[in-house]
Amino acid sequence: QVQLVESGGGLVQPGGSLRLSCAASGIIFSVYTMGWFRQAPGKQRELVATITSDGRTNYADSVKGRFTISRDNAKNTVYLQMNSLKPEDTAVYSCNAKFFSHDSWGQGTQVTVSS
Repeated sequence: QVQLVESGGGLVQPGGSLRLSCAASGIIFSVYTMGWFRQAPGKQRELVATITSDGRTNYADSVKGRFTISRDNAKNTVYLQMNSLKPEDTAVYSCNAKFFSHDSWGQGTQVTVSS
């Protein structure tokens, strides 16, 4: 059974930083493309960043230069380092694992950027 468990969300002031983690189990982590998505209230879920099995990364334009996705295959974990956070980054952030037709989601972690 696939499990993706996110952690690291919380309340942070504008300009601050947070690091999200997503621990995976029940999959051969190293072959999966891992991603972070987010959904703000009243908005559709959007891609934040992805990282392929060979380490290629892709970012939404809105987070380029501020967020960094990385993975540790030894720990079955994907990370999202978020710097220079803005109020518009407030959302529920969810982890995704994808390998061909296998597509799994975590439960999400709330990130709130507010003074």
